[in-house]
Amino acid sequence: MSMDFGAPADDPKVFRNICRDRILKDLLKPDKDKETKSSWKVLIMDKFTVKIMGYACKMAEITDAGISLVEDLFKRREPMPSMDAIYFLQPLKENVIMLLSDMSGRCPLYRKAYIFFSSPIPKELVSYIKNDSSVIPRIGALREMNLEFFTIDMQGFVTDHDSALNDLYGPSEQNSKMFNDTISTMATRIATTFASLKEFPCVRYRAPKGDASATTKFDMVPKWLATAVWDIVSKYKSTIPEFSQKETCELLIVDRPIDQVSKAGSEPEQKEAVLEDHDPLWLELRHAHIADASERLYEKMNNFVSKNKAAQLHSRDGGEISTRDLQKIVQALPQYSDQVEKLTLHIEIAGKINRFIREYGLRDIGQLEQDLVFGDAGAKEVISILRSKQDMSPENKLRLLIIYAIVYPEKFEGDKGEKLMQKMLMQLF
Repeated sequence: MSMDFGAPADDPKVFRNICRDRILKDLLKPDKDKETKSSWKVLIMDKFTVKIMGYACKMAEITDAGISLVEDLFKRREPMPSMDAIYFLQPLKENVIMLLSDMSGRCPLYRKAYIFFSSPIPKELVSYIKNDSSVIPRIGALREMNLEFFTIDMQGFVTDHDSALNDLYGPSEQNSKMFNDTISTMATRIATTFASLKEFPCVRYRAPKGDASATTKFDMVPKWLATAVWDIVSKYKSTIPEFSQKETCELLIVDRPIDQVSKAGSEPEQKEAVLEDHDPLWLELRHAHIADASERLYEKMNNFVSKNKAAQLHSRDGGEISTRDLQKIVQALPQYSDQVEKLTLHIEIAGKINRFIREYGLRDIGQLEQDLVFGDAGAKEVISILRSKQDMSPENKLRLLIIYAIVYPEKFEGDKGEKLMQKMLMQLF
């Protein structure tokens, strides 16, 4: 999910800022009216909610909100009967059991417990908590935060399902409990983003093509996920205050077959530099084409040199400098060092990318891939480039063959198809 990537980092409408504000104001300050400056609390989380917190907030912000200590739910903790505790947990039975063991009996670990669940809590777990009479008086709040996703970007999030491909499309999984649990969990986490935004989406999905009798369960994944998301967000209208009663946005759910070529032979991105949202250059250039990014970096460097006194001095061949010029240069030095460091980082990254493009001949390979997809090239061009570029990596060779097979599946039928396959495979080794 993404929105306007050009939004400034401090904009309150930015998705990450909305999540951060919900945590700092609604979760970490649950009893604002009774709090004093000395109302320090303990924050207790499980492994999943620790990640949610880590993506949305900085440790300094958590401390400023009155948290003196952050603890792991499943690690041994010292009793602090004079302090209140905030629990931010997934609504799982093992988490509730640990919570009750903390707060039940004659000597609870904390004075009062403010409990926040990351998604809707099942009724059986609510009953489980109510059945412990010693815990009820010690609960200061019991709420559903509906915050179960990672804000990896200013306007983007993930639901942390690395195994979803195998769970949903793996062999013999479509009827299993794992399949249904994955759909349910993904839907819940996607829905909580709309709870945070207080937006009621019109949910659209990619419908399976062709004859209904030939449709497999794999083809139905987008529909099932869309239905599950809709069921959850529809309930928000009656359970979340000020939640929109009318559709205010659109959610489009598709699966990878909608664009088979883009994923053929793709590899995970590797980074050698820390690129974060507070870097304005990264925000501006990260989605730009490498040619456009390189040109803009060149213009920025020239513009910077023409305006910064320290940069002008650095580029001078010689000559006397007046006292006034020297004063301006000294004043410009902090800005010079900071901006030169940022510009140099991005210029170096762009340079490495351009070098890889040249060394691996990616311009020609990319052009052929595009021609294949649009039907402007065929087997002749593929074999030609495989023969002419003997140093092409096996991964790039295989990617070309996969794209050709996706675009021209009929070419691989019968005896001629088998011979063509053998001829192409010979080029791989």
